[in-house]
Amino acid sequence: MVSDLEIKRINELSKKSKTNKGLTNEEKIEQKKLRQKYLDSVKSSFTNQISSMKVIDPKGTDVTPDKVKQLKKQLQKTKDDK
Repeated sequence: MVSDLEIKRINELSKKSKTNKGLTNEEKIEQKKLRQKYLDSVKSSFTNQISSMKVIDPKGTDVTPDKVKQLKKQLQKTKDDK
């Protein structure tokens, strides 16, 4: 999870990168790490939402896509291994 403080810092670095002064090498590295952490958090959140999805047709039949079922199994195995 990315904290509000980290998101604020991402935005600060983004604004600074658009100025004439730009970012220092250290700030560029920090920006890259923060962006990657943010993307990883978004991907993880999305994966969790998709894995909890269940699709039921009007007749009450489970028609959840196979890829979603496989993802659920993979995530469950990962949780069991921990």
